[in-house]
Amino acid sequence: MTLSALKQLQALTTIVADTGDLKAIQQFRPLDATTNPSLITAAAKQAENKALIEEAYQQAQREAYQGTALIERTIDILTVKLGVEILKTIQGRVSTEVDAALSYDTAATVAKAKELLALYQEYGIEQHRILIKIASTWQGIQAAKQLEAEGIHCNLTLLFGMHQAKACADAQVTLISPFVGRILDWYKKAEQVDHYPIDKDPGVLSVKQIYHYYKQHQIKTEVMGASFRSVEQVLGLAGCDLLTVAPSLLAELDQDHRIVSATLDAKQIAVIENNPAAINQTLFEQQLADDLMASQLLRSGIEGFIQARQQLQLLLQQSFEVSA
Repeated sequence: MTLSALKQLQALTTIVADTGDLKAIQQFRPLDATTNPSLITAAAKQAENKALIEEAYQQAQREAYQGTALIERTIDILTVKLGVEILKTIQGRVSTEVDAALSYDTAATVAKAKELLALYQEYGIEQHRILIKIASTWQGIQAAKQLEAEGIHCNLTLLFGMHQAKACADAQVTLISPFVGRILDWYKKAEQVDHYPIDKDPGVLSVKQIYHYYKQHQIKTEVMGASFRSVEQVLGLAGCDLLTVAPSLLAELDQDHRIVSATLDAKQIAVIENNPAAINQTLFEQQLADDLMASQLLRSGIEGFIQARQQLQLLLQQSFEVSA
């Protein structure tokens, strides 16, 4: 029998689990895993994580936090504790996201990243197993540049345009997560189209463009396609450095037995020797403003992650009867 599409894909691309669900990670045994505020909030609602939540709250109390600060610290501790549990199952790295409310504050992002890393170190996790996840604003990218210079590896998320990818390359970040599904959703709504063939899927094409640019210029930053809506989108990027995929799609791939072949191959891309000019903040902001899709999705993505964290704040306040 032909190997499953998932097994074939894993021979071409590093598959990452896009979830905070420990059971799903144990089932699919990916090399790496990614989380975000929405996934952390979903995980916090699972009964099996009740003990982790209580431990996080008790630790924050011992550290003498009170009121809103107590809840905020509890969320950070819980986020790291879930990351630690994930790392017990996988061999690679976990991406842990900085509070999206800090996305336009470089100094605060750097400080929060170091707070999260200190917690991981407190639990005995080595720094190389953590990717600090930061939104791809100009300020976020500059924070990542500072962190990378100190040997702290970063995953730049909510990436929708080439200008963001170029700025991340200039900052020498470890990894970027260009979003596939959200780009598709935006174009379907904007152009009032129900379906795109996979070779014309705007989300897939965006990642391919970034991948080609990076390989042409021998940029070391890894490309990890993210935010998938279908198995076809995932397979449309077979051969990409990494792909982070939700458990539901991993399950579909595991039951699918079509023949999978690479659509991306770095060895087939001709190298361009000249180094591209660096992008500055003025040009970045101008290109972001000119790209309605990227600017709208970056803004709404940040707002969505902030709302997810606020939902978790409310959940914890109600659970522990903490006044704001």
